[in-house]
Amino acid sequence: FSGVLSLEVLEALLELQEKLEAVKVVTPSEEGDKEVTLKDVCYAPLNPREPGLGDCCVNSVTQYFQNNATRLAMTAPQSDGKKTGTADWRDHLIYCV
Repeated sequence: FSGVLSLEVLEALLELQEKLEAVKVVTPSEEGDKEVTLKDVCYAPLNPREPGLGDCCVNSVTQYFQNNATRLAMTAPQSDGKKTGTADWRDHLIYCV
């Protein structure tokens, strides 16, 4: 894996997503200024009436790791009966895709 599918790029993408989740914009309205966040504008098909950040549909390769840096960094021992090795984010991505 290289280029777009490198660990460094995926970590940077997770960091960017966390920053986007925290963005707040104040917009004027007739009732007064209103704070707008991602949950106010995201696509949340499973909870459209009162979405939280966890309800927003995120279309990203990081979703294979639940948008979680700890899960991206996880490793696990793996054996095929003859050889033993370590499975990491690459293996997880291949299994999912």
